[in-house]
Amino acid sequence: MDTLFTEIENEKKFAAAPLAVRMRPRSLGELAGQEDAVGPGSWLHAAIEADTLSSIILYGPAGTGKTSIAHIIAETTRATFVEVSAIGGTVADLRREIAAAEKRLLGTGARTILFVDEIHRFSRSQQDSLLHAVENRTVVLVGATTENPFFEVNSALISRSRVIELHSLSDADIECIVRRALSDEKRGLAGSCSLTDEALAAIVNLSGGDGRSALTTLELAAGLAKEKGAREKTEPPFVIDDDMVELATPHRALPYDKNKDMHYDVISAFIKSMRGSDPDAALYWLARMLDGGEDPKFIARRIFILASEDIGNADPQALLIAEAAFKAVEVIGMPECRINLSQAVTYMCLAPKSNAAEASIDAALSEVRHGPKRDVPSYLRDRHRPGSENYGEYKYPHDYPGHWVEQRYLPEGLERGCFYQPSESGWEAYRVDAASRDRTTRAAKPSKGE
Repeated sequence: MDTLFTEIENEKKFAAAPLAVRMRPRSLGELAGQEDAVGPGSWLHAAIEADTLSSIILYGPAGTGKTSIAHIIAETTRATFVEVSAIGGTVADLRREIAAAEKRLLGTGARTILFVDEIHRFSRSQQDSLLHAVENRTVVLVGATTENPFFEVNSALISRSRVIELHSLSDADIECIVRRALSDEKRGLAGSCSLTDEALAAIVNLSGGDGRSALTTLELAAGLAKEKGAREKTEPPFVIDDDMVELATPHRALPYDKNKDMHYDVISAFIKSMRGSDPDAALYWLARMLDGGEDPKFIARRIFILASEDIGNADPQALLIAEAAFKAVEVIGMPECRINLSQAVTYMCLAPKSNAAEASIDAALSEVRHGPKRDVPSYLRDRHRPGSENYGEYKYPHDYPGHWVEQRYLPEGLERGCFYQPSESGWEAYRVDAASRDRTTRAAKPSKGE
């Protein structure tokens, strides 16, 4: 039971808590951003306001409001709110809370909302322990995760919950959060510091859409401003400039997970930027991956594939450049191989494009797998067997002018052009046109045997 001493202890803990914790929104009206997920007119907004919440899983990047929404639910709901963190929690913790929730429900009819932070960190068996209680509504689950729940959370648990996706906060949202923290009398900095326009822009930029990160940067920069003010014996408000913000955040790490959604999103953007011939975009995504700790050999392999898939014979040199870059990554490694990758990436962007190599083999494979069985023309068969003298005449191209002679190589039922459709770009277009001209000219000339 809470006592006066408990209240005093809680006040001391709150005063010592980080600015990001103190400034957590207490109502939906204070929540910045996430209009689609929890704004007026949304299902979640109506469910919280009416206290009719069913189980949900909040999914989104760090610092976008998942824990804040859980605390808003705790402030507004008439249900008992309990919290378990998947980082240190166990099945025993879950079973204890579920048993207590069942006792409340049977004894007083009180509902229980169970908040599980970082739910993706629970094992499959730990997640399974929630199923019965969630299905029977012994508890209303509010799970929070930075990972895609469709990969990291049991499908049975997802089917019993509603997935709510949150997105990175906009610059305007971050600015609103920062200004509120500067002026808030009880929870924030109470006007003890002010920000220059450049400092505010730096905090917004460095936050990367993460509200918690923005408030942490503000708190650290405010400490620097207060220390400078004490040293120079100036009166508040102490001015926070962009140099202090940079000093408080020596390195910004944009979100990047080598094994999860961000990994696939960034590599997809990287490939599509090279395919779209945009070197600036491709270099940006390359830098995102390298700065995020991505394996440079993985990047080099993707360049290697693209050299044939999207450039092919429009520029045959692209494959050699990609091979050289891959070898350089293996031999040199980071950080120097970033230069080799940059050269390869810009070459791929600037090279003429053709997807004929991929499209043609895929068309041929489709014919082989789904078309009828087609025999090898007799004159193309191997001659090292009895009866081969009856196979028909094979015309040896090197016996003819230009080392080419009109002859069917495809099996019956297929015609030239059925698979390979050359592009109109680069070396490929030049060679196709040149070969066509040469064949037209040579067709009029007699062969050695004629």
